[in-house]
Amino acid sequence: MKQLRIFSLLAVLIFVFTFAFTVGALGQGTKSAAAASAPQAQPSPTIASSVDREISNVEKQIVEAAEAMPEDKFNFSPESLNIPGSAYKGVRTFALEVKHVAASNYFLWSPLTGDKLPEGLKDGNGPEDLKTKGDILRFLRDSFALGHKAAATLTTENMLQTAEHSKSPRLHLATFAVAHAFDHYGQMVEYLRMNGIVPPASRGKSD
Repeated sequence: MKQLRIFSLLAVLIFVFTFAFTVGALGQGTKSAAAASAPQAQPSPTIASSVDREISNVEKQIVEAAEAMPEDKFNFSPESLNIPGSAYKGVRTFALEVKHVAASNYFLWSPLTGDKLPEGLKDGNGPEDLKTKGDILRFLRDSFALGHKAAATLTTENMLQTAEHSKSPRLHLATFAVAHAFDHYGQMVEYLRMNGIVPPASRGKSD
């Protein structure tokens, strides 16, 4: 009887140990699966990342619109349409619209980064020697690269400080460039549609 009781006690201990080990393993597996399926925490937004996102948004639309205009239409201006009652005399060509956006980007963002202006950039129409679509697009893309660099300099401590060689706060220069680019994007859209081109941002799946 004594041996039977010892055997029974050992059997109970083995069962308890096995049960506890199994439950623990299952618990660990559940925790691991839950951790694997949980979404990764996103970094908290900053003033720099927020402005950078806005720059990316307008950059995409401006660059795609510029790419959509054929090179032989790059010097198009609605003045050439001679629309009765219109007032298009002297307005910028499509090429000048693109160059103006890029030139303005440089003027607004360079005070934040300290970069020198590109060679030949003297006014809002951009360097005169940029004539081809390829050169103008390169000028445009480089100006937005400067914008991303400018956004990265912004902090909550310096965003309201006056930028060097400027009378405006750093945040104003960074965000006004975005607003200005969107303004001219609207004009570029009209130029595209006058030439039978649907702007890329407005195209549906069937276009």
